[in-house]
Amino acid sequence: MNNWFKSGTPWVWLNAGAVSVSLIMVVGLLLMIAVNGLGHFWPQAVVEFDYGEGEDAGTQRVLGEISRSETMTAAAMRDAGYTVPEDQTVVTRHLVKRGNRDATGRDFVWYIGENASEFRYPDNAMVLERLTWGDLIGYLKDYREGGEVVAEGEAARDVFAERLEQTRSSVQEIERIERFEIGAVNYEIEQIRLQQRALEINPQLSDTERAEQSAVLDELRAGFEEQYAELEERRNALRQDVRRYSITAELMDGREQEVVLADIVRATWPNAMGFGAKISHYGSTFWDFVSGFPREANTEGGILPAIFGTVLMVIIMSIVVTPFGVLAAIYLREYARQGPLVRTIRISVNNLAGVPSIVFGVFGLGFFVYFLGGSIDRTFYPEALPAPTYGSPAIIWASLTLALLTLPVVIVSTEEGLSRIPSTIRQGSLALGATKAETLWRIVVPLAAPAMMTGLILAVARAAGEVAPLMLVGVVKLAPNLPLDGNFPFLHLDRAFMHLGFHIYDVGFQSPNVEAGRPLVYATALILVLLIMILNVTAISIRNYLREKYKSDSD
Repeated sequence: MNNWFKSGTPWVWLNAGAVSVSLIMVVGLLLMIAVNGLGHFWPQAVVEFDYGEGEDAGTQRVLGEISRSETMTAAAMRDAGYTVPEDQTVVTRHLVKRGNRDATGRDFVWYIGENASEFRYPDNAMVLERLTWGDLIGYLKDYREGGEVVAEGEAARDVFAERLEQTRSSVQEIERIERFEIGAVNYEIEQIRLQQRALEINPQLSDTERAEQSAVLDELRAGFEEQYAELEERRNALRQDVRRYSITAELMDGREQEVVLADIVRATWPNAMGFGAKISHYGSTFWDFVSGFPREANTEGGILPAIFGTVLMVIIMSIVVTPFGVLAAIYLREYARQGPLVRTIRISVNNLAGVPSIVFGVFGLGFFVYFLGGSIDRTFYPEALPAPTYGSPAIIWASLTLALLTLPVVIVSTEEGLSRIPSTIRQGSLALGATKAETLWRIVVPLAAPAMMTGLILAVARAAGEVAPLMLVGVVKLAPNLPLDGNFPFLHLDRAFMHLGFHIYDVGFQSPNVEAGRPLVYATALILVLLIMILNVTAISIRNYLREKYKSDSD
């Protein structure tokens, strides 16, 4: 036995077991996130049952989707105020998504299974995904145009589906006019206002010059205001047209509710859908999730702004941190005189990697936003003051803050790569007549490039998942505009942005509707993990290419 322990075999098996357990935990976590997140987009069956707590309480019809079920003790349910049959010691309760929050006030309600009748699955049960107030679950009664009933019952379904598709096209046209065309005109009008303000505060202009230039700007402004009026008229005409079409739905309590088609995103009859229709619905809803804009306090809609903001922030951070980290490492390893000062700097760099991220956020807010951004505003954008341009949280400051946060990782990785280059390679290059700079940049740095990419991979993985510092230097709950648009200079680094990590925190812990946001937390977390994996795989591919390239060159 002693020889077996001395051979090291138990420690090999112990390490293998630890690695296996870690892999199982990671894979299990990813599977849990994927199942809970991706399952949200599959159309759920709509159940109908009669529910009553006690013989004297009467019954009510319940219509909705089973969100989840769990087993509880009867005593715990009685303590919670539920009526449970006396002979029951264990009961099953179901969380039913009833929808219709605007009519009932609560769209998720618990029901005791023992107090419910047998579940029914009516084919004519309808689910409407709406722009506001969440889903509506009920039965289609009729389809109307201009308040007049056009079709009723089953006959209304086909007419309603055809008109809904046309209405969605008109609604998307309205959104395009508002978001892009009117947004671009408003941007130009704001730029003219700032130019006029700059004329007013410019002491070098005479009154005549100021009046002449102001007249030119007034003429430009009048042209843009005319464009704005035309776009507004077109938008209002489309709005008035789409508001003519509506349906009447019967809710589970028998009430009838009129719903305008312009407020409906999607209409489905889940119980009547075949497998192919469900697959199509799944693909459509998932695509809307990754390509759409959020709504309803981020508990509905898509996460495109958060995906875009996360990717753009990581790209800017990588562009900034890579040259600074590499140059710092090259100086410390190749040029600086090794001594107490350099050792102190290395210790400081290593300690900097352990500083809590929120501290970097506070530094970024004080230095980048207030000091540097405020100085830029006073120097280059005085006409916009007191409204800040760069003196407020923005994506550029978030990227620079994360660049500082990940700088130690890049420095340490690059130094390790430089230290692994054999001294004989340096000496051979110098012996052939190359200068120290030529040896460094043509021989040493290319051979250390894989280590530099390793540092960048670690930096990207950490930066993409950070949330705490971003809450101070640029991330917001909802950004009305993306940092990239068609207005010059096209990339607006002075804008706040959305981030996947903060979106998870906001939906999971700050949402007014926790149950509605729960599956979106898992889905967004899965997208964030996949995004980090894509960024890392890209960097790893580049690293492996460089490693093979310079390995073959050295051979």
